[in-house]
Amino acid sequence: IIGLRAQTTAGDLHYLFAPLKHARLDYMVQKAVELGAARLQPVMTRHTQVARVNAERMRANAIEAAEQCGILSIPDIAPACPLARALEDLDEGRVLVFCDEDAEVKDPVAALAVLRRGRPARLAVLVGPEGGFAEEERALLLRRPQVVRLSLGPRILRADTAAIAALALVQAVAGDWR
Repeated sequence: IIGLRAQTTAGDLHYLFAPLKHARLDYMVQKAVELGAARLQPVMTRHTQVARVNAERMRANAIEAAEQCGILSIPDIAPACPLARALEDLDEGRVLVFCDEDAEVKDPVAALAVLRRGRPARLAVLVGPEGGFAEEERALLLRRPQVVRLSLGPRILRADTAAIAALALVQAVAGDWR
């Protein structure tokens, strides 16, 4: 044995997302696992372009990504559900970081600074569909307690790119990267 690497502890980051088409969904699942997502929750929104999610395919991609990264735990793959139900199912006290192109605070690090105060928060990150959330969905999100609106900068990102950007920001500012 040349040396042993300490196994990283299983994370608690939940990643909620509007499903994408096959190849882009595969890529996004792999990157979410690599970035520390412990639970993957597909959410159906008004602008979601995919009617069904292949949970077995998602699981296979999650396993492949975990093996690539040396992660021993496989993320939980939750069944797809409507946005309202996914929000109801979030455990009490979990802070929802909602990627919002209309967020008032444009600096993403400044927006996440609130998460650095006190003890580490249990976090969930939500990335919406291409085309964004419908107004009633946005209103539902903003009524929820413990929501942090996160701008991902001045450009409109594809959903899979937004996932990587959001998860990396959250991990760097308030997650297990610090």
